[in-house]
Amino acid sequence: MLKQNGTVFRPSVLTLIGIPGLESVQFWIGIPFCTMYIIALFGNSLLLVVIKTERSLHEPMYIFLAMLGATDIVLSTCILPKMLGIFWFHLSKIYFDACLLQMWLIHTFQCIESGILLAMALDRYVAICQPLRHATIFTHQLLTQIGIGVTLRAALLVAPCLILIKCRLKFYRTTVVSHSYCEHMAIVKLAAEDVQINKIYGLFVAFSILGLDVIFITFSYIRIFISVFNLPQKEARLKAFNTCIAHILVFLEFYLLAFFSFFTHRFGFHIPSYIHILLSNLYLLVPPLLNPIVYGVKTKQIRDGVFKIFYHKDPS
Repeated sequence: MLKQNGTVFRPSVLTLIGIPGLESVQFWIGIPFCTMYIIALFGNSLLLVVIKTERSLHEPMYIFLAMLGATDIVLSTCILPKMLGIFWFHLSKIYFDACLLQMWLIHTFQCIESGILLAMALDRYVAICQPLRHATIFTHQLLTQIGIGVTLRAALLVAPCLILIKCRLKFYRTTVVSHSYCEHMAIVKLAAEDVQINKIYGLFVAFSILGLDVIFITFSYIRIFISVFNLPQKEARLKAFNTCIAHILVFLEFYLLAFFSFFTHRFGFHIPSYIHILLSNLYLLVPPLLNPIVYGVKTKQIRDGVFKIFYHKDPS
């Protein structure tokens, strides 16, 4: 690591400080975070097992839910082990390249989750507004293409963020990252050079993926509610509305936290850094924790599948 004019030339190691201002209580903050992570791992793994073992759940809605569960497991695992290492064992050092890899994985799987939520909204739109065409539109071939598409879209659009940091930014004011994980803007702000291109491309990725997904999801649910309220039978309206409640809850929890974290990093200069970092952490922990709970409570087929796993009686 070479130093020149008070700057560091291409540092090999960075330091993650955790939650700025709360270093003295990070040990205790790690306990609920670890609990949330364990519950998220258990809940999403159970969800995957139920969907895999129950043939009646091999339908588009539940296959998308399995994709969401797998994404949540990877996303939370990308940050929690290292974060707990910082909180509990003061293992704050991280190789620069490992930090960039963590950054790419986190933002890639955030974008994948957004794409899956969009696919789930479109699935509900077709199922409710055009039920006779649902089976012919959402074939297993289309589900595979959607899975590959949202993954490639995320990986390819996020990759230039990593390349722009690695290839453009050579001099850094400090190697101390005021965050508990390697977030794009947290790393960019370390540079002692012009980072305007990095900021612009970060905004482009956020609005081209999260922004457009939010618009299409909102439009889908508006059309869904119009169709639901036009149904003649009250029971049919309630059933259709109840089907969408879980999706709406998951949609709101993900995007509200996502946009708060995104805009605070860029424009929230008056918000204390510890509040921003705490909410950024919760943004990556709360959806994996709540998604299986929300769908487990609201979906009878999943509740029945869980019941079979835990209360299966041996016929002998």
